[in-house]
Amino acid sequence: MKHEVVLELCHVKKTIKNKEIIKDISFELCKGEVLGLLGPNGSGKTTTMRMIVGLMSLSDGEIYIKGNSINQNFSESIKHVGAMIETPAFYPFYSGFKNLMYFSRMLEGVTKDRVLEVIDLLGLSSAIHKKFSTYSLGMKQRLGIAQALLHNPAILILDEPTNGLDPAGVREIRDYLKRIAEVEDTAILLSSHLLSEIELICDRAIIIQNGQFVEAIDMNEKANGRLVIEIIVNQTNDIETVLQQKDYKFEIINERTIIFEIDEEKIPSLNKELVLGGIEVFYISRKKESLEDLFIQLTGGNVIE
Repeated sequence: MKHEVVLELCHVKKTIKNKEIIKDISFELCKGEVLGLLGPNGSGKTTTMRMIVGLMSLSDGEIYIKGNSINQNFSESIKHVGAMIETPAFYPFYSGFKNLMYFSRMLEGVTKDRVLEVIDLLGLSSAIHKKFSTYSLGMKQRLGIAQALLHNPAILILDEPTNGLDPAGVREIRDYLKRIAEVEDTAILLSSHLLSEIELICDRAIIIQNGQFVEAIDMNEKANGRLVIEIIVNQTNDIETVLQQKDYKFEIINERTIIFEIDEEKIPSLNKELVLGGIEVFYISRKKESLEDLFIQLTGGNVIE
């Protein structure tokens, strides 16, 4: 059963000073889904996010939020969005709590109970009454996400939420974002230069390059996708013949090592056939294709932001 679509980009384009920054991008984001936006340097990730939240206008195409066009009904659309596109700005000598209460007064219907709810959701309770200036970068990022969640948005948009964080801070943000998607049923669109993080947190990833959609990757399908096997034998000449007969795609690494694709359930019978055929099998290693592998294949190895 298909989930409710809360964000839809339809053939979105953006031209700045006669240069086409975004050429043609279309994708959907569903309720409770975490979607990663990936692309090399200058691919248009931040520009795309800025257009969604109204910081930049569209040159062509449409963006729908909860079924409302941002071109035709921006105020109705944007009330469903919470965003942290840049480094969060707070009053340094206010406590985290006082900052959140200040911003809550600018939003319709946000109660003190809701403020306390997002504080708990982001694990900020122990430090919420300390001055913002004393917060670590990770705490500041979490407070920024808490602020974006105050009005209980349907969509949370985050540009590089783990940028500059140490591994512990990255893991914290990852865990809290998963919790937000599950507990609040919030759809999350995030960009990151950390491919391993996108792989761990996202349900899907969208790869864009040169302002164009390249590929959508379902993480669950990828996890159950092709299996790449590295096998070390006494001599690859003999195993090469067997693999050719079975129409396997393979790559010879050296005279003893070969890599090929195979369905997992066929590995035991192939191993048995090799041994019975006099081929000495020293080592079999399974290698799942990583998001990094796919990214390099799809973009030609260009640097990611």
